[in-house]
Amino acid sequence: MRSYLARRLTTLPLLLLGISIISFMLLNFAPGDAAEITLRRQNGGVTPSPAAVSELRQELGLNDPLPVRYGRWVSHAVRGDLGESYRSGAPIANELFRRLPATLLLAATALALAVAAGIPLGVMAAMKRGTWLDTACRLLALVGAAVPSYVMAPALMLLFAVYLDWLPAIGYGSPKTLVLPAVALSFGTMAQLMRLTRASVLEVLGQDYMRTARAKGLSETVVIWRHGLKNALLPVVTVLGTSIGYLLGGAVIIETIFGWPGIGQFVVTGISQRDYPVVQGFVLYVAVIFLLVNLAVDVSYRWLDPRLHFDRQSI
Repeated sequence: MRSYLARRLTTLPLLLLGISIISFMLLNFAPGDAAEITLRRQNGGVTPSPAAVSELRQELGLNDPLPVRYGRWVSHAVRGDLGESYRSGAPIANELFRRLPATLLLAATALALAVAAGIPLGVMAAMKRGTWLDTACRLLALVGAAVPSYVMAPALMLLFAVYLDWLPAIGYGSPKTLVLPAVALSFGTMAQLMRLTRASVLEVLGQDYMRTARAKGLSETVVIWRHGLKNALLPVVTVLGTSIGYLLGGAVIIETIFGWPGIGQFVVTGISQRDYPVVQGFVLYVAVIFLLVNLAVDVSYRWLDPRLHFDRQSI
């Protein structure tokens, strides 16, 4: 296990390097001049003169070749300096660190809701296969998979905040303001977990150890929840790891819709204003979180299935 963790940790810098190169190239090939957009915003929408644009490009280092700019960014990033925002001049690392707790709170709550609803519903659908409960769960999973979060969010806002007036539409700081954005963000992941849990539980129902547990006189509920679920969770845990990236990415849109003061609003503004350092810093933050979570998921496989061994062929 230790050698496996050491090998995985040594690959993380290479993965982060590849992700940073791809994102840096994509950002700089995007249409629009960051210097011109910044000056236009500062001048209240008035088109700046070419001389002013050229001067700002020189000040920001945008006239340098891409390899030089990337090398300069990496040399600062490894020291924890992600640069300064073109718009405000504020250190990006400080801004991301200040806003990160709000985003992690939203993503963690959405993940908890998805697990708390998706796995039990998937198990019950498998236990009641072919009944109305199974049909209802599959229909709910279909809706969750088909409706994106940016459509679910306005629908929930209209229903519970406008028509019923049960929950606030926007805001931050109280549990009520967390409900709607967390539910909207979790719905797709919940549907995916429900479908996968149902399929995994149905697969283990006919295994020999399940029949042995039934032969001991245990009830079907105890057989499934105590003996079957742990073995059925291996693919579910895999999906949980990949869902972290989906939740963090979806939080960008959800935060913008609900006025949630997390990284999402900061990044959306940075994208619209061609604030390259902001977007690059966000990509790096999300990549680090995603890679560490997936490493934790890989380690959890050993607890779920002790038969697994992390040898060199398993990488």
